[in-house]
Amino acid sequence: MRTVKVMLVSLALLAVSPASFANDLKVGVVNASVILDKSPQKERALKRLETEFSARSKSLEAKSRELRSAQEQLQKDAAILSSDERETRERKVLGDQRELKRLQDEYSEDLSIRRNEELRKLEEEIAETIVSVAEKENYDLVLYQGVIFASEAVDITEKVLQQLQAR
Repeated sequence: MRTVKVMLVSLALLAVSPASFANDLKVGVVNASVILDKSPQKERALKRLETEFSARSKSLEAKSRELRSAQEQLQKDAAILSSDERETRERKVLGDQRELKRLQDEYSEDLSIRRNEELRKLEEEIAETIVSVAEKENYDLVLYQGVIFASEAVDITEKVLQQLQAR
């Protein structure tokens, strides 16, 4: 929302400014999707998440296999089990299903929270890099998100990406 307000104010200033001022204005645009897709920081963040959550993921997969095996075994043995034994094993399988579902939900929630944390860090680093490039190259205005069209003449995405890769 703040970005949209900044863009509207900037465009309003351009509309009421003298033509000579607009000609001297140095504008840059950064393609957000390219930066997010190609930045090495994104790859490092994904690797951190993978490392952090791989043990839990493998544990959930193993529990899921065990549950499927128990369900299959119960189906095979159902005809020869007493009704009490069958009910006991069915309750155990249902309890294991609930526990697995709870663990999967916790895993998904924790992963989502951590992914959002990593995304916020990445966005902050990208914003700092854009400001750095803008200050170094004397840009008056740099647009990042919410741009529908920008010509290659004002696109500074590669410059920002190069600086991100240098970090």
